[in-house]
Amino acid sequence: MSHVLRQAIQLHQHGRLGDAERIYRDVLKAQPRDFDALHMFGILKLQQGQASEAVRLFDDALRVDPRSSAAHCNRGVAFAALGRHDAALACFDQALAVDPSHAGAHASRADSLYDLKRLDEALVSYDLAVRFDPNLVSALVNRGVLLSDQGRPDAALASYDAAIAVEENDAEAWNNRGVVLQELGRIDEALISHERALALRTDYVDAALNLANAQLIVRRFADAMAGYAKVLAQDPRCADAHYNLGNALFDLERFEEALASYARAVAIRSNFFDARIGRARALAKLHRYDEASVEYETLRKLSPGLPNLLTDLIHCKVTTCHWTEMASLTGELFARVNAGNLSVDPFLFQGFDATPDQQFDCARNWVRLKNVKGTERTWNPTQFPSDRIRIAYLSADYQRHATTQLIAELFEIHDRDRFEIIGVSFGPDDKSQVRSRVIKSFDRFFDVTTQSDDSVANLLRGVPVHIAVDLKGYTTNARMGIFSRRAAPIQVSYLGYPGTSGVDFMDYIVADQVVLPFDQQPFYSERIVQLPDSYQVNDSKRRIGVVPKRGVAGLPDRGFVFCCFNNSWKLNAPMFDVWMRILHRVEGSLLWLLRANAQVVRNLRAEAQARGIDPSRLVFAPQLDVEDHLARLTLADLFLDTLPYNAHTTASDALWSGVPVLTCQGGTFAGRVAASLLRSVGLPELVTSCLEDYEAMAIRLATDPALLGSFRRRLQDNRATHPLFAADRFCRHIEAAYLRMWDIWKDGGGPQSFRVDPIVST
Repeated sequence: MSHVLRQAIQLHQHGRLGDAERIYRDVLKAQPRDFDALHMFGILKLQQGQASEAVRLFDDALRVDPRSSAAHCNRGVAFAALGRHDAALACFDQALAVDPSHAGAHASRADSLYDLKRLDEALVSYDLAVRFDPNLVSALVNRGVLLSDQGRPDAALASYDAAIAVEENDAEAWNNRGVVLQELGRIDEALISHERALALRTDYVDAALNLANAQLIVRRFADAMAGYAKVLAQDPRCADAHYNLGNALFDLERFEEALASYARAVAIRSNFFDARIGRARALAKLHRYDEASVEYETLRKLSPGLPNLLTDLIHCKVTTCHWTEMASLTGELFARVNAGNLSVDPFLFQGFDATPDQQFDCARNWVRLKNVKGTERTWNPTQFPSDRIRIAYLSADYQRHATTQLIAELFEIHDRDRFEIIGVSFGPDDKSQVRSRVIKSFDRFFDVTTQSDDSVANLLRGVPVHIAVDLKGYTTNARMGIFSRRAAPIQVSYLGYPGTSGVDFMDYIVADQVVLPFDQQPFYSERIVQLPDSYQVNDSKRRIGVVPKRGVAGLPDRGFVFCCFNNSWKLNAPMFDVWMRILHRVEGSLLWLLRANAQVVRNLRAEAQARGIDPSRLVFAPQLDVEDHLARLTLADLFLDTLPYNAHTTASDALWSGVPVLTCQGGTFAGRVAASLLRSVGLPELVTSCLEDYEAMAIRLATDPALLGSFRRRLQDNRATHPLFAADRFCRHIEAAYLRMWDIWKDGGGPQSFRVDPIVST
């Protein structure tokens, strides 16, 4: 090799490609068959992105030396760059025929096989590359990518670790390692890996995006959004960054901004289904249900098998009482549950006439979809203080919310000699009076909104908490992942979700003999604990504001007022049929409903007219603060309950305001709550067993003032004498349940179903 050619190669190696090219050309002009010049010039052209020219130069080099495995291999790399993988494979095979131990040829052959989706063959070639050169970092990294694609994250992680052991400053290995660690749920380690990748290559867009995604998982929203901004500053057309920024904004309930981010992602990548789903979800949160429905219907046509589209579409339809297509959609929903499909939201499914075993199947399917798996923990009873049992109540609803409206007083009146009460909040701070009240009621209060599930579970184990109570289940902003990590030795489902979680790490569900008889145990993964009265706690301190005139409340001066202030998704066509027949039979009566959204008003009035009822007989009430709402409720004559999902807090509101509630007892927890409340307040006659009896009783009460008056008087008397609103009595009962749970666990037993004995007054 001449001195001039060595100079060219040196310039080439230092990245001075233009200078090197001039010398290569000069050498080849003088010596057209100089193998080294042809070969190196081919490599240079490959580096410049001129793969076709590189192939020509490698061809010339191989005519000079057909036994050069390196030239055959590089010719294959050039063909691969042109997307001609079959030709590339032939080149790699020729290189290996010359030198079977050529690690680079094995690695490049594996790369082409990977691009051809021949993953098993590619893995064999990567393994051979690493066998012949254990320090070949690129092969180790690409092998990790393949293993990850095959669903083998642990093996992929080992491959990345091996690459880093060879070259600790390989940014790609660190970044890919972080992706796999995210997949394995080891988010804290993933964060470290992505941060290391970015430290090595500050302009590494993929690492910045992956770091932001990991920060989003652990709810470090500010960091994640700053990360997405950094990515978009470098690549404004990064659709994934726009999409995940939308997810961060969505989680922060900044729905207008989330909608804009999703729209930008879709504008860049029109077939970006996840972003289109995000856009539809944001539209629904903004009460633009009609637009959301159109988007869901379009996506269902494009990709019928995409998970969650059916339930998201149904949510929009039921929330707006758009029942036109509900028969076919409901049939599809049940078919999915019965077939073991994983994509049906168990909370939405409770709004349909399902059996307990179908609800159980739905919950277990959902758990598999979400990949929620319980973590076993070894506990030592001696590590827990013996003077007081620590109860942690976990919720996203410490704000103006029905659950907090019911449970606020319980936190205040727990026996502090026997219990320490801890609040754990992972929902927004609405600065409301009720939030301030509950915060003050706890002995300790943790706002963990921006903390990961791991961090929260570690926090509670560090306290340590004896019993963790979930007030969410599968409702909005639930954090079942905290419980899957075993935050406490005893974990309890209560109040927020009237059904089974379907998981093995929730030990108990607190209920009563009406909502959850022991014969329902086969359909619950939790052990059933029955309180002696109603399972539903109530706040006896709720104030009722000044009662308005009927006209101020939007009601006519005369006429019998049926009311139902349940959420619109609890209404359905069969129930509405009954109500319209009741209005038809009770002359001058009207139905007072909650104005959930403009679409509800439009659709229900159309449904009334289709059933021969003047739409003006439906009166819609706006949202009010609790005190004012309870005050206007007193203007109603009779509360009509819904089925299959009863009134829960809304039924208690009516009874507290002195309005009788008429219900039909259903077959599942959610459909038996009003029956539990009525029995607990001493009005069991208002519990019917079928819709025919319900309809007849409603008409009788509306046309017999004396009968209705007797129920109103009994309700007024019973509020002070019966258990439903006796908060202190309820507190003693649920405390007895907690003590029994702890005694069972402390004695080495597993969760057991049991009934709490009623307190005997002295």
